[in-house]
Amino acid sequence: MAAAHSIDPGRWRKAFEVAVGRIAGRFARVAPRLRAGRLVLGLLAELPRKNRWTIAEWAGEKTPLGMQHLLCRASWDADAVRDDVREYVVEHLRDDAAVLVVDETGDVKKGTRTVGVQRQYTGTAGRIENSQVAVYLVYAGERGHAAVDRELYVPRSWTSDPDRCRAAGLSEDTLFATKPELARTMIERFLDAGHHIGWVTGDEVYGSNPKLRAALEKRGLGYVLAVACSAEVPTGAGKFRADTLAGKLPKRAWQELSAGSGAKGHRYYDWAVIDLTDPAPGHRHLLIRRNRTTGELAYYRCHSTGPVPLRTLVRTAGSRWRVEETFQTEKGLAGLDEHQVRRYPSWSRWVTLAMLAHAFLAVVRADEHARRTGPDDLAPLTCNEIQHLFLAVTVRPLNDLVHRLSWSDWRRRHQARSQSSHYRRQAATHEDHELQLEY
Repeated sequence: MAAAHSIDPGRWRKAFEVAVGRIAGRFARVAPRLRAGRLVLGLLAELPRKNRWTIAEWAGEKTPLGMQHLLCRASWDADAVRDDVREYVVEHLRDDAAVLVVDETGDVKKGTRTVGVQRQYTGTAGRIENSQVAVYLVYAGERGHAAVDRELYVPRSWTSDPDRCRAAGLSEDTLFATKPELARTMIERFLDAGHHIGWVTGDEVYGSNPKLRAALEKRGLGYVLAVACSAEVPTGAGKFRADTLAGKLPKRAWQELSAGSGAKGHRYYDWAVIDLTDPAPGHRHLLIRRNRTTGELAYYRCHSTGPVPLRTLVRTAGSRWRVEETFQTEKGLAGLDEHQVRRYPSWSRWVTLAMLAHAFLAVVRADEHARRTGPDDLAPLTCNEIQHLFLAVTVRPLNDLVHRLSWSDWRRRHQARSQSSHYRRQAATHEDHELQLEY
């Protein structure tokens, strides 16, 4: 390495060993344990596409069968690994002021056999598409942010069809759960694991659900959850729409505050807060955010167990952007959305290992920011830069000519088998059709 450079490849290599070491005990056999580590490395690789085939080739394996076995049939518990990822994130990114952010993301899919797929709205496409949607829980603090839990959204079109669920690796008695119910399950799982958190935030899907709000209040959690402008909230003078209350606010009610720092500096908005009435214990407010350029308004229902300053509510609301950054990094750097699997067990294994890959980047980033021994004229290391450097200075994938030619043979042989099978099916269908015409 260059003289006086702050980056220590040995430190990063050890950090990766610590990350994958957290899940080592979940594998009874050495082969799948080592292969899981190679898969996590492959998820961090700079590949045009990340799937079982490309990662297996990159990792130096002779065929993709080992990776396929790891994701589909090997004996290991993805939910136990999920718990390990949660503990790893909280241990290394611990922050007394951390916020839990809940949100969903979708992956556009073709066909109808991939678990959970149906035509539904997904923010990834910004419209209704044939897609698969999952809800994630993100731990967001000053040191960094990473996903600590995930739940696949299984629509009613699936839960009402036991045969379809069974074919996709789901239990036949899988019950339908809304996205807020999935969020509640993950938040309670986080708390039941012995972790403490003060605040939860999320978008309108979660803010509009009274059962979720009641469950959070029962657990003594504060929340800042977005609601629609048409949401009716209780005040001392009766119930009013959120936008109606905003229209009655005097100029002096607004304060300019930062919702947190972004890539281009602090995100300043105008904020106002209105006290709400409720006989239940605690303090409730309607928080209103106004864009200083466009005047666009956003609304949040808030709850706290005791009095809190406006800045605390604003900081919590601003934490919601962390989930977008998490999704962007997990998809762009760790292949979260690039799985080409159809069954639920394979999906849960892939996304859990992708969460671990991203968590490793987030932890290294937090450690490097804490050290800050580099020159003052260099921007702090980002997850993108860490991923690029980590692969360049610590990983040496097998990529000799013999290996590449062997994989070319494998792909072409597989393509030939698939093509032959397709032609046989087509010929059989054509023959059946001709027989039907004769009769």
